[in-house]
This record gives sequence, C-alpha cells and structure tokens, in this order.
Amino acid sequence: MPHAVIDGITTRYEVAGSGPPLLMFSPGGFNAVRENWSALGIYRRLNLLEHLTERFTCITFDRRESGLSGGRVERVTWADYAAQGRGLLDHLDFERAHVMGGCAGCSVVAAFGVAYPDRTSSMVMFSPAGGAKYRMAQHARLVQHLAYVEQHGLEEVVALATGSEQSFTRDPRVGPWVTVIRTDDTFAKAYGQLDPERYQITVRGMVRLLFDRDTVPGAEPEDLLRLDIPAFIVPGHDDSHATSAARYLEECLPRAEYWDIPVPDQTEENVPGRIGEFLASA
Repeated sequence: MPHAVIDGITTRYEVAGSGPPLLMFSPGGFNAVRENWSALGIYRRLNLLEHLTERFTCITFDRRESGLSGGRVERVTWADYAAQGRGLLDHLDFERAHVMGGCAGCSVVAAFGVAYPDRTSSMVMFSPAGGAKYRMAQHARLVQHLAYVEQHGLEEVVALATGSEQSFTRDPRVGPWVTVIRTDDTFAKAYGQLDPERYQITVRGMVRLLFDRDTVPGAEPEDLLRLDIPAFIVPGHDDSHATSAARYLEECLPRAEYWDIPVPDQTEENVPGRIGEFLASA
C-alpha cells in the first residue's frame, strides 16, 4: 500500500474507484485507520466504501498517530488532522474533493471545510461524534494515560505498548502515540526519553483543544455559519454519537441537509445510495 510524507509524517493511504475524488476521514476515534470504513461496526454493515467506489475515486488513509501512519509528539489539533488531508490531496494532484467523515472524522471534515473552503466540493458527516458523554469519556481516557505516566514514566509506557496489542481506546495507559511506538523503533526510543513534565503539558493542552465542548468539536460555530459548502448529515444515537451533535451541525451549516433517519433504519439498501445522490448533485 502506498505511503506519502506529509509535513514530515508518513501517511499510509489507498485510492480506489473512479469518478470525482472523495477524501474520507476515517471513523474510529484515536484508531482512525482506513480499514474502519469496511470493518468497523455500522460501516461494515452498510458496506459504504464498496458502494462509493462505484461512483467516486475514494481516498482512504490512516490518520496520523493511527495504524501504519506516523506521528509526532506535539499538541495535536483538529486543524493538524485536516492539514494531513490537504497534504494528501496535494500529493495526489487533486485540487478539490468532496470530503466525508465518520464518527470523529466529522470533526476533521468541519475543520477541513473551514480551513480549505476553496478545496471542498461538499461535506458528508456520518454519525458525528459528540455530546456531553463523549467529551467526558475522552477527557477520562487521557487523564488515565497521564496518571500512568506520572506513576511509571514514559519508558514504561513504551514497554506496555510494545508488549500488547491493545489500542488507546481499549487501554488508555498506552497513550495516543501507541501505534507509532509499535511501528517506529526510533520514535519509541525518543518517546521514552522525553521530559515527563513537558509531555504532561503537551497532552493536557491537546485534550483541552480536541474536546472542548459538549457537542461536535473541530471548528468554531461562527466559522461554520459562514461556510457556503453543501453538507449532508446522517445522525448517530449513542453515548459517543449523540443525535444532538448531528443537529448542532445542521444548525451551524447554512447549506446543510439533515437526513432524519433513526440508526436502526440505516441500511445498505438506503444509505450508500442516498449519500451517492447527494455527492453527485453537490
């Protein structure tokens, strides 16, 4: 599978299908790998990617700090995730693209649209991650990681990460750079030698910026309200994908089309076709 180096960070990606380009920001939280479009929960049930590649050139990739993409210890923001997508479009020589996100990928779509409106043909936001319980869960996960760092040190984080296959979502102790630790020995060695106090400051700032509200993070409402980009929103309905989060995006995006369909009624027979129709008309 091909790789591109974007802002000094390796990105694993794949391009499949034909038609207008569709840049897809993966679902899966801190484990946002391209395979999630086909293998994770509702996305597997809907078979979205297979259907979309029949009409669009689908660009899927591992988000930085996920899967086989690289990473860097810094105060990562949604804007950094969006910049990775822009860099991938540059690498592939696509000037504009439709952008689609699932789960936390919707926050990246929002950030992408605000930062690069001239490169965004339309936005699809499927089951946006957000809500009060979502925010609290993310803060708790990072607090658990920092507590482990404070008690055991960063070298023990490296040992724990390399001695298991658990993701950051499954085992918060391993931290948000766990996949890079496992795939890059040079990174792992440098990570273990970081100054613990500076690391704590970096991570605390990161969680504060990434999960700063009880709805969909990623972009300020005042910036979303100014966007002149067609958007299609499909709601979720659980602790991590509150329906209120999808309604918030509907409220903030002037050209939003909200599909008021309960999650149990979202099927392979209706969802891929409906998304395809929106993208074709945008």
